[in-house]
Amino acid sequence: MKKMQIFEPAMCCSTGLCGVGVDTELLRISAVLNALKKNGVEVDRFNLTNAPMEFVNNKVVNDFLNTKGVDQLPAIVLEGEIIITGRYPSNEEFAKLLDIPSHFLGEQPNAFKVIQKSSGGCGCSDGSCC
Repeated sequence: MKKMQIFEPAMCCSTGLCGVGVDTELLRISAVLNALKKNGVEVDRFNLTNAPMEFVNNKVVNDFLNTKGVDQLPAIVLEGEIIITGRYPSNEEFAKLLDIPSHFLGEQPNAFKVIQKSSGGCGCSDGSCC
């Protein structure tokens, strides 16, 4: 099995999903990684806040940070080589890079959608808000 690691910028928690504003890309990555894990595919995920020594101890990532800086994170490492920087892999890229079937990625959450009510009002039952 191929070894993939994701080195992410500093975030408030290990997934970046703990704040009030939800980043749909981080939500997608968390869902993908959970689906991969359920299918026996491990991808290591390191956040600069929670695992700084992983960045220091990985020579390739350490050299990358010293030359490019943290603004180029996330850095995706496959088999010890940085293959993507500044973004996360698409679902198709995950499947191709890890050489796995696409169904291993599971169903992905849709982006949050705003649903407009046809009544034209604010949605309160009597047409007035408090």
